[in-house]
Amino acid sequence: MIRKAFVMSVHPGHEAGYIRRHQPIWPELESVLLAHGVATYSIFFQADTRQLFAYVEFADEAQWTAIAATEVCRRWWAHMRELMPVNADDSPVSRELPEVFHIGRA
Repeated sequence: MIRKAFVMSVHPGHEAGYIRRHQPIWPELESVLLAHGVATYSIFFQADTRQLFAYVEFADEAQWTAIAATEVCRRWWAHMRELMPVNADDSPVSRELPEVFHIGRA
């Protein structure tokens, strides 16, 4: 499994909307994530900084990258764009975090 962690943020005043839209995410988006090899995906929220910490495990880098080109992912990004900083293509502004420690069982 490939592990990635990254941080994003939520615009002030949109915290509740961000959380609400993830409880749950659209079933068709969940299906795309699973079909593209995502084994686990979590997003955590730190209220005092409005920072999001995301952690994902997936099987294949090419499959992970391909998610961004799906119609449902593009619709999700458009659905979320007023709640958080986004890039020109509506993808969330994010910063990948390098892994410095991991312990786990195979």
